[in-house]
Amino acid sequence: MISGFEPEFVVGLFILVAGTIAAAFPLPRNYITRLINLEIPGFGLLLIMLSYNEALALFTFGVISVLSTFIYVRVIQKREALA
Repeated sequence: MISGFEPEFVVGLFILVAGTIAAAFPLPRNYITRLINLEIPGFGLLLIMLSYNEALALFTFGVISVLSTFIYVRVIQKREALA
């Protein structure tokens, strides 16, 4: 335990930061890679919320996954319509 934090909180913070960097700067710059990398910070946030409350963790993960996927699919559709 690091200064009173639970292990899933610390691991969740690490995954959240690493996943955010991976989503911001993907190696192959295409939409599918960014969509996959967008799920990584969501999982980190799930672990952070899991250290507080299980119901809050499930709700947060579900909402983030659904909203981020919906928004990103809309962006992909608009980009393909312009091309």
